[in-house]
Amino acid sequence: MSVVADVQLTAIALPGIPLIEPGDDLASVIVNGLDHAGLRLLAGDALVITSKIVSKSEGRIFNLQEVQPSSQAVEVARETRKDPRIVELVLRESRMISRHAPNVLVTQHRLGFVSANSGIDQSNVGLGEDVVLLLPVDPDESAHRIRTQLGHLTGVEPGVVISDSHGRPFRMGNIGVAIGVAGMPALVDLRGRPDLFGRELKISIQGYADMVASTANLLTGEADEGRPIVLLRGLNYPAQNGRAVDLYRSPEHDLYR
Repeated sequence: MSVVADVQLTAIALPGIPLIEPGDDLASVIVNGLDHAGLRLLAGDALVITSKIVSKSEGRIFNLQEVQPSSQAVEVARETRKDPRIVELVLRESRMISRHAPNVLVTQHRLGFVSANSGIDQSNVGLGEDVVLLLPVDPDESAHRIRTQLGHLTGVEPGVVISDSHGRPFRMGNIGVAIGVAGMPALVDLRGRPDLFGRELKISIQGYADMVASTANLLTGEADEGRPIVLLRGLNYPAQNGRAVDLYRSPEHDLYR
């Protein structure tokens, strides 16, 4: 008879996280949140940080009153019934428009993933009706920097995932996805491993960092929860240094874009 080991995963939303402003040191904010919770980082821990506070700390804030729409933005805005100033920023942040319709504008972001409005958001920005927030310039680099700074402050470099909320073309509802990864795998390749009955897995590759992001999203939420940083303990992730860009399907393998 086989013995199944006890497996536990603990998820803790760090308390006492203040409203983030441009220039804030997120590593120090995280350490203070750990202190509030009576916790310290352990080897193998992972932190999920919402892209919103990373963007705020990096000053990715734009005032729409200072945005001059291009002729293309005006035309797309007319077709989508959106603010042409927001459309202008969406176009600047994208490689191409994937789909558009009234009240819908889906683009391939300059980082490679496909999302609504190039990830530009007005919720929980808190700086006025004409202020929007863009995603970090390089979320993988942001994750790496936060991880390194935490190592200097605590002696432990945890896995770090920067998360965002994305919709999906064939399913309702948003889920958390990883747009930045450091110190842990983005993908876990299970090909070659046996299943319960000894059959070799042929095509199983886990979107590991996305699953981590979605787990944390159950706590961070998307409304007024105010819980932008989640500690995950017990993941037992492989020793790999992945990047979020590993998750994006190449155009030659994408049958739907």
